[in-house]
Amino acid sequence: MKLLFILDPLVSLKPHKDSSVAMMRAAVARGHAVYAAEACRLQVSGGIARAACDALDVRTDNDWVRVSRTDVRVLKDFDAVLMRTDPPVNTDYLLATQLLGIAEANGARVLNRPAALRDFNEKLAILNFPAFVAPTLITAATTEIGSFLAAHGDIIVKPLTEMGGSGIFRLTLADPNRNAILETLTRRGRRAIMAQRYLPAISEGDKRILLIDGEIVPWALARIPQAGETRGNLAAGGTARAQPLSPRDHQIAEAIAPWARDQGIFLAGLDVIGDCLTEINVTSPTGFQEITAQTGHDVAAQFIAAVERACPAPVRA
Repeated sequence: MKLLFILDPLVSLKPHKDSSVAMMRAAVARGHAVYAAEACRLQVSGGIARAACDALDVRTDNDWVRVSRTDVRVLKDFDAVLMRTDPPVNTDYLLATQLLGIAEANGARVLNRPAALRDFNEKLAILNFPAFVAPTLITAATTEIGSFLAAHGDIIVKPLTEMGGSGIFRLTLADPNRNAILETLTRRGRRAIMAQRYLPAISEGDKRILLIDGEIVPWALARIPQAGETRGNLAAGGTARAQPLSPRDHQIAEAIAPWARDQGIFLAGLDVIGDCLTEINVTSPTGFQEITAQTGHDVAAQFIAAVERACPAPVRA
């Protein structure tokens, strides 16, 4: 197969940590050719989507990648195009999904589907599954958030477009900075944010559960906050611990897996705190390398095998 990864700059990827690196290494180990392009290299000419693509020599050591050549290629000529650009989901990101949508119309197989990347905000997507969600409010009105805080006493507030724990605050009624925090996050009432009842189970970890083409990876990655933190995100200093899924984890994953597959979400990362679903990550879910290192379950190999089944390569002369 020929696989194209739409990525952030290669020099920004961490070979010991990034799931995209694990995917590329697994693809090469299974005999596939791997290419990469940044979203800014996407182009359309004559109605055909193309990209300036780097052909990659992917290795297993820290000097993990070299570019062997760069040329402009038609996206539909790849067996799969894997969109792995990190948030924020800003104008540039959304424009990239539009261009990938043209590639899809040309006949390219894009994973995750561009329309799904646009339609399912990673915070708001949980509202499709209210039975699994803690009390939640979406609003730009700071007075409404104040009433929500008064009702629950201890809440989490966060922007709808960030990742890695950026912009997340825990608020209590005694917090002297709560008005300033809410004014900043909502841009003085002009931008909606999410407020959720605080879940004390965060001390046991923010669990990442991976879905690959409707299949549930049998290990969750619990991101445990460091002392004095309420965020378990690894980018915020959390510690990663792989663990088997609980019965409740399975219940949540089994409810979401067929929905995700039907929506064209080939890879999803469910975030679960205690018994509550908090996010459905669809842009660039991670956790592959930590789970594999701690359990021996090769998540990247499972992912590439699923790509092979979903996008079988034609016989080439």
